[in-house]
Amino acid sequence: MMEPVHVSIIYYSSTGTVHALAQAIADGAEKAGARVRLRRVAETAPPEAVESRQEWAQHLADTAHVPSATADDMEWADAVLLGTPTRFGNPASQLRAFIDTLGGLWFQGGLADKVYSAFTASNTAHGGQESTLLALGNTFYHWGGIIVPPGYTDPVQFQSGNPYGTSHVAGDGAPGEVALNAARHQARRVVDIATALKAGRAA
Repeated sequence: MMEPVHVSIIYYSSTGTVHALAQAIADGAEKAGARVRLRRVAETAPPEAVESRQEWAQHLADTAHVPSATADDMEWADAVLLGTPTRFGNPASQLRAFIDTLGGLWFQGGLADKVYSAFTASNTAHGGQESTLLALGNTFYHWGGIIVPPGYTDPVQFQSGNPYGTSHVAGDGAPGEVALNAARHQARRVVDIATALKAGRAA
């Protein structure tokens, strides 16, 4: 019997929106039969910046129990989903800083041939969501990854509207059921494709 697919969900969240999406993705992946690691990347902003926003400092305290991401979480995984808020149409520097620690693993071929997908949030509608997901796709290409987007492969995608990856407008409040169900669908799709790949390699 084949070992379950290993899925690492690695994200950065400053005030909790991307964290909520990451939790929904973890739920979807687990229900699809995967073994899941939910990991946050380290906060790199200076303390005075964090303390300048009460919700930022509070979220950092509230998620202190979530393990920090390491290269081992990437190596262990058959599939990886990266989550980040948008920063001027790009991934947050905290997630990029984690990605930049992976050069040694990449050089050894340890990031190739895995399934990759991404999710994001912005403060405003169209606030760089698609460009942020596409920017992460550029990284996945360099890694030799297999990119699995949600596409329009489930009715919820016609409600959420983003075929590149789950996204949410944080300015509208916390993610609602449409965004959370889109996240769960994205996770299931990633697990399904990764399972098929893993089975094919084992055959």
